[in-house]
Amino acid sequence: MLCAAAWGLGSSSAEAAEASAKIQATDTALEAYLGSDLFFTYNYRDAAKPFLYPIYGPDNLLMVRNYPMKKVENEETDHPHQKSLWFTHGDVNGVDYWTESDKTGRILHQNFIGLQSGDKGVIESLNYWVKPDGRTVQLKDQRKYEFFGDGEKRYLDLTIALTAIGEDAKLGDTKEGTFGIRIAESMRLKGGLNKGHIVNSEGLKEGAAWGKKAAWVDCYGPVQDQIVGIAIMDHPENLRFPTWWHARDYGLFAANPFGIHDFEPKTATGERTPPDAGNYLLKKDETLTFKYRVIFHKGNETEAGIAEEFRKFTE
Repeated sequence: MLCAAAWGLGSSSAEAAEASAKIQATDTALEAYLGSDLFFTYNYRDAAKPFLYPIYGPDNLLMVRNYPMKKVENEETDHPHQKSLWFTHGDVNGVDYWTESDKTGRILHQNFIGLQSGDKGVIESLNYWVKPDGRTVQLKDQRKYEFFGDGEKRYLDLTIALTAIGEDAKLGDTKEGTFGIRIAESMRLKGGLNKGHIVNSEGLKEGAAWGKKAAWVDCYGPVQDQIVGIAIMDHPENLRFPTWWHARDYGLFAANPFGIHDFEPKTATGERTPPDAGNYLLKKDETLTFKYRVIFHKGNETEAGIAEEFRKFTE
């Protein structure tokens, strides 16, 4: 297996956690706990890409779709590549890492750089983005998940640094990307149990939030008998902040800074947006870093104080 040297990123500006964080290893994954409660499992072996599943929010409510990891009643079985929570992209020099088949790329775990338990849990890993030939590495990513929380909210911070390997890497203009989550069926806006809601930092709601730029987006709805929500926050240091959101009514919810021609098909002057408008060229050996915060919370975005949470995230 390919390997590389150790690497780390600085900690987030989050407040101290009330529940202690710890990590337990299994044969194929890492389990992340807050106190005695499982928060999420980091799956990295025998997978087309690393992903988090399951993910439990406050009161240990499952807040993501089970499929395709597990088939349960009343869940849709579309888009099997949308595995709970992940980071990938649909066009790297023409190679698709978003969907999964023998013709698409794979993001392969290399090694863990750091694991930490305590007031805040940390999982750091090195991964290679490998073309369908199984040999050619296009990108390496060095990702850090930090997790903490209390009885009302559970926090997950992702910092991911992408470096072009061997040659320049064009991150192409496509809506199929990039940092995504597939929410629980009961939280969907449309289809399934369709009892959910979408709202963004600009006040746009439901379907009007799709493809719009915003600092954060929150999806909330019922899980069992409680209203809970998931907020994803884009950091001001990220490329093209505030980002566009591939927040679909069927349950996909993704931050995507590249898919401009899909999200904004017309320019300010009314002309058709060029299909390569969102392309970003990452030069060989250069690095592009993204930072996000995900909050799993009780109530809607107002009750959870998501606007204030964003201020804390960026201060």
